[in-house]
Amino acid sequence: MMLVLPLYAADNEIYVDQAGATLNLDLEQLGSGNIIGGLNSTAGSLTPLDLDGATMTLDINQIGSSNTFLGDILADNFTGLFEFDGDSNDFTIQVDPTNTYGADGSNLNIDATGDSNDFTLNVGTTALAATLDLDWIINGSSNTFDFDINYDSGTSYVDVDGDSNNVTFDGSGYAGGYFYLDQTGNSRNFTIKQLSTQDNDWLKIISNGGNASSTVCVIQNDQGTSGAGGQPYRKTSRRRSGR
Repeated sequence: MMLVLPLYAADNEIYVDQAGATLNLDLEQLGSGNIIGGLNSTAGSLTPLDLDGATMTLDINQIGSSNTFLGDILADNFTGLFEFDGDSNDFTIQVDPTNTYGADGSNLNIDATGDSNDFTLNVGTTALAATLDLDWIINGSSNTFDFDINYDSGTSYVDVDGDSNNVTFDGSGYAGGYFYLDQTGNSRNFTIKQLSTQDNDWLKIISNGGNASSTVCVIQNDQGTSGAGGQPYRKTSRRRSGR
Protein backbone atom coordinates (compact mmCIF):
# COMPACT_ATOMS: atom_id res chain seq x y z
CA MET A 1 0.00 0.00 0.00
CA MET A 2 1.23 3.50 -0.82
CA LEU A 3 -0.35 6.79 0.17
CA VAL A 4 0.33 9.82 -2.01
CA LEU A 5 0.96 13.00 -0.05
CA PRO A 6 1.45 16.65 -0.99
CA LEU A 7 5.00 17.53 -1.95
CA TYR A 8 5.62 19.76 1.03
CA ALA A 9 7.49 18.32 4.03
CA ALA A 10 5.73 17.31 7.24
CA ASP A 11 6.43 19.16 10.48
CA ASN A 12 7.53 15.96 12.23
CA GLU A 13 8.22 12.60 10.64
CA ILE A 14 8.81 9.13 12.13
CA TYR A 15 9.74 6.21 9.86
CA VAL A 16 10.09 2.69 11.28
CA ASP A 17 11.06 -0.72 9.87
CA GLN A 18 11.42 -3.28 12.66
CA ALA A 19 11.71 -7.07 12.75
CA GLY A 20 12.11 -9.29 15.80
CA ALA A 21 10.37 -11.80 18.03
CA THR A 22 9.17 -9.31 20.66
CA LEU A 23 8.62 -5.56 20.38
CA ASN A 24 7.33 -2.77 22.62
CA LEU A 25 7.08 0.51 20.70
CA ASP A 26 5.77 3.83 22.03
CA LEU A 27 5.45 6.81 19.65
CA GLU A 28 4.02 10.25 20.41
CA GLN A 29 3.64 13.27 18.14
CA LEU A 30 2.26 16.65 19.13
CA GLY A 31 1.29 19.32 16.61
CA SER A 32 -0.05 19.45 13.08
CA GLY A 33 1.08 17.99 9.77
CA ASN A 34 2.94 15.06 11.34
CA ILE A 35 3.65 11.69 9.74
CA ILE A 36 4.29 8.14 10.97
CA GLY A 37 5.21 5.75 8.14
CA GLY A 38 7.88 3.47 6.65
CA LEU A 39 11.56 3.78 5.76
CA ASN A 40 10.92 3.65 2.03
CA SER A 41 8.88 6.85 2.08
CA THR A 42 10.02 9.58 -0.27
CA ALA A 43 9.04 13.17 -0.91
CA GLY A 44 5.42 13.14 -2.02
CA SER A 45 4.66 9.51 -1.11
CA LEU A 46 4.37 7.50 2.08
CA THR A 47 4.95 3.78 2.53
CA PRO A 48 3.65 1.93 5.61
CA LEU A 49 5.48 1.66 8.90
CA ASP A 50 6.59 -2.00 8.86
CA LEU A 51 6.60 -4.01 12.09
CA ASP A 52 7.28 -7.76 12.01
CA GLY A 53 7.28 -9.92 15.13
CA ALA A 54 5.41 -12.71 16.89
CA THR A 55 4.54 -10.70 20.03
CA MET A 56 4.10 -6.95 19.86
CA THR A 57 2.78 -4.00 21.86
CA LEU A 58 2.34 -0.71 20.02
CA ASP A 59 1.33 2.59 21.67
CA ILE A 60 0.68 5.45 19.22
CA ASN A 61 -0.38 8.99 20.14
CA GLN A 62 -0.92 11.71 17.54
CA ILE A 63 -2.28 14.92 19.00
CA GLY A 64 -3.05 17.66 16.49
CA SER A 65 -4.57 18.19 13.06
CA SER A 66 -3.73 17.07 9.51
CA ASN A 67 -1.61 14.16 10.77
CA THR A 68 -1.06 10.87 8.96
CA PHE A 69 -0.46 7.33 10.24
CA LEU A 70 0.12 4.45 7.81
CA GLY A 71 1.22 1.07 9.19
CA ASP A 72 1.52 -2.64 8.39
CA ILE A 73 1.64 -4.82 11.51
CA LEU A 74 2.73 -8.44 11.04
CA ALA A 75 2.18 -10.16 14.36
CA ASP A 76 0.48 -13.08 16.08
CA ASN A 77 -0.13 -11.67 19.55
CA PHE A 78 -0.61 -7.96 19.00
CA THR A 79 -1.75 -5.26 21.41
CA GLY A 80 -2.34 -1.85 19.87
CA LEU A 81 -3.15 1.29 21.87
CA PHE A 82 -3.96 4.26 19.63
CA GLU A 83 -4.99 7.78 20.56
CA PHE A 84 -5.80 10.39 17.93
CA ASP A 85 -6.94 13.87 18.93
CA GLY A 86 -7.51 16.50 16.26
CA ASP A 87 -9.18 17.24 12.94
CA SER A 88 -8.55 16.19 9.32
CA ASN A 89 -6.29 13.27 10.23
CA ASP A 90 -5.71 10.12 8.15
CA PHE A 91 -5.22 6.78 9.94
CA THR A 92 -4.65 3.50 8.06
CA ILE A 93 -3.50 0.24 9.64
CA GLN A 94 -3.30 -3.33 8.37
CA VAL A 95 -2.73 -6.23 10.78
CA ASP A 96 -1.00 -9.20 9.10
CA PRO A 97 -2.11 -8.41 5.54
CA THR A 98 0.36 -10.98 4.12
CA ASN A 99 -0.84 -13.92 6.26
CA THR A 100 2.54 -14.25 7.98
CA TYR A 101 1.42 -15.00 11.54
CA GLY A 102 -2.37 -15.12 11.42
CA ALA A 103 -3.15 -12.08 13.61
CA ASP A 104 -4.25 -14.35 16.46
CA GLY A 105 -4.81 -12.79 19.85
CA SER A 106 -5.07 -9.22 18.53
CA ASN A 107 -6.30 -6.59 20.97
CA LEU A 108 -6.82 -3.09 19.60
CA ASN A 109 -7.99 -0.10 21.61
CA ILE A 110 -8.50 3.10 19.61
CA ASP A 111 -9.62 6.43 21.06
CA ALA A 112 -10.33 9.10 18.43
CA THR A 113 -11.46 12.67 19.11
CA GLY A 114 -12.03 15.26 16.39
CA ASP A 115 -13.85 16.07 13.15
CA SER A 116 -13.39 15.24 9.46
CA ASN A 117 -11.02 12.33 10.07
CA ASP A 118 -10.57 9.22 7.89
CA PHE A 119 -9.86 5.88 9.60
CA THR A 120 -9.23 2.56 7.86
CA LEU A 121 -8.54 -0.72 9.68
CA ASN A 122 -7.92 -4.10 8.02
CA VAL A 123 -7.30 -7.13 10.26
CA GLY A 124 -6.42 -10.67 9.15
CA THR A 125 -6.82 -12.54 5.90
CA THR A 126 -9.07 -15.55 5.18
CA ALA A 127 -10.46 -15.77 8.72
CA LEU A 128 -7.12 -15.91 10.52
CA ALA A 129 -7.69 -13.32 13.24
CA ALA A 130 -8.64 -15.61 16.11
CA THR A 131 -9.91 -14.14 19.38
CA LEU A 132 -9.86 -10.58 18.05
CA ASP A 133 -10.88 -7.86 20.53
CA LEU A 134 -11.48 -4.46 18.91
CA ASP A 135 -12.56 -1.34 20.84
CA TRP A 136 -13.25 2.05 19.21
CA ILE A 137 -14.30 5.15 21.13
CA ILE A 138 -15.12 8.00 18.74
CA ASN A 139 -16.00 11.57 19.70
CA GLY A 140 -16.54 13.99 16.83
CA SER A 141 -18.45 14.71 13.65
CA SER A 142 -18.09 14.15 9.89
CA ASN A 143 -15.70 11.23 10.38
CA THR A 144 -15.37 8.20 8.11
CA PHE A 145 -14.55 4.74 9.49
CA ASP A 146 -13.93 1.66 7.35
CA PHE A 147 -13.38 -1.75 9.01
CA ASP A 148 -12.50 -4.93 7.11
CA ILE A 149 -12.12 -7.80 9.59
CA ASN A 150 -11.49 -11.48 8.82
CA TYR A 151 -11.86 -13.35 12.09
CA ASP A 152 -12.16 -16.79 13.59
CA SER A 153 -14.23 -15.60 16.55
CA GLY A 154 -13.94 -11.88 17.19
CA THR A 155 -15.51 -9.09 19.21
CA SER A 156 -15.89 -5.51 17.98
CA TYR A 157 -17.18 -2.67 20.13
CA VAL A 158 -17.73 0.76 18.53
CA ASP A 159 -18.92 3.77 20.54
CA VAL A 160 -19.69 6.82 18.35
CA ASP A 161 -20.71 10.24 19.70
CA GLY A 162 -21.19 12.94 17.05
CA ASP A 163 -23.07 13.97 13.91
CA SER A 164 -22.68 13.03 10.23
CA ASN A 165 -20.40 10.07 10.89
CA ASN A 166 -20.08 7.20 8.40
CA VAL A 167 -19.18 3.71 9.63
CA THR A 168 -18.66 0.70 7.35
CA PHE A 169 -17.98 -2.67 8.98
CA ASP A 170 -17.25 -5.73 6.85
CA GLY A 171 -16.76 -8.82 9.01
CA SER A 172 -16.21 -12.31 7.60
CA GLY A 173 -14.61 -15.56 8.66
CA TYR A 174 -15.16 -19.08 9.90
CA ALA A 175 -16.46 -18.73 13.45
CA GLY A 176 -18.97 -16.13 14.56
CA GLY A 177 -18.33 -12.49 15.36
CA TYR A 178 -19.85 -10.08 17.87
CA PHE A 179 -20.45 -6.49 16.80
CA TYR A 180 -21.74 -3.90 19.28
CA LEU A 181 -22.52 -0.35 18.09
CA ASP A 182 -23.49 2.39 20.54
CA GLN A 183 -24.19 5.63 18.64
CA THR A 184 -25.33 9.12 19.62
CA GLY A 185 -25.85 11.87 17.04
CA ASN A 186 -27.69 12.95 13.89
CA SER A 187 -27.35 12.30 10.15
CA ARG A 188 -25.23 9.17 10.53
CA ASN A 189 -24.78 6.33 8.05
CA PHE A 190 -23.88 2.78 9.05
CA THR A 191 -23.28 -0.24 6.82
CA ILE A 192 -22.64 -3.51 8.69
CA LYS A 193 -21.91 -6.87 7.06
CA GLN A 194 -21.43 -10.10 9.02
CA LEU A 195 -20.61 -13.04 6.76
CA SER A 196 -19.29 -15.89 8.93
CA THR A 197 -19.35 -19.24 7.17
CA GLN A 198 -19.41 -21.78 10.02
CA ASP A 199 -21.08 -20.15 13.00
CA ASN A 200 -23.62 -17.55 14.06
CA ASP A 201 -22.93 -13.81 14.17
CA TRP A 202 -24.33 -11.44 16.76
CA LEU A 203 -25.20 -7.76 16.38
CA LYS A 204 -26.48 -5.14 18.81
CA ILE A 205 -27.15 -1.48 17.93
CA ILE A 206 -28.07 1.29 20.36
CA SER A 207 -28.81 4.57 18.58
CA ASN A 208 -29.83 7.93 20.02
CA GLY A 209 -30.33 11.10 18.00
CA GLY A 210 -32.62 13.94 17.03
CA ASN A 211 -34.94 14.32 14.06
CA ALA A 212 -32.26 14.39 11.35
CA SER A 213 -32.38 11.43 8.98
CA SER A 214 -29.97 8.53 9.38
CA THR A 215 -29.34 5.29 7.48
CA VAL A 216 -28.51 1.86 8.88
CA CYS A 217 -27.90 -1.08 6.53
CA VAL A 218 -27.31 -4.55 8.01
CA ILE A 219 -26.41 -7.69 6.04
CA GLN A 220 -25.97 -11.05 7.78
CA ASN A 221 -25.22 -14.28 5.92
CA ASP A 222 -24.50 -17.52 7.80
CA GLN A 223 -23.51 -20.11 5.20
CA GLY A 224 -22.65 -22.86 7.66
CA THR A 225 -24.24 -24.75 10.53
CA SER A 226 -24.18 -22.99 13.87
CA GLY A 227 -23.51 -24.74 17.12
CA ALA A 228 -25.05 -23.71 20.40
CA GLY A 229 -26.62 -20.26 20.29
CA GLY A 230 -24.24 -17.43 21.05
CA GLN A 231 -24.58 -15.68 24.36
CA PRO A 232 -25.49 -11.97 24.30
CA TYR A 233 -22.33 -9.95 24.47
CA ARG A 234 -22.03 -7.69 27.48
CA LYS A 235 -19.42 -5.02 27.08
CA THR A 236 -18.23 -2.39 29.49
CA SER A 237 -16.57 0.77 28.18
CA ARG A 238 -12.80 0.51 28.41
CA ARG A 239 -11.40 3.97 28.04
CA ARG A 240 -7.70 4.51 28.27
CA SER A 241 -6.26 5.84 31.46
CA GLY A 242 -4.41 9.15 31.44
CA ARG A 243 -0.81 9.15 30.40
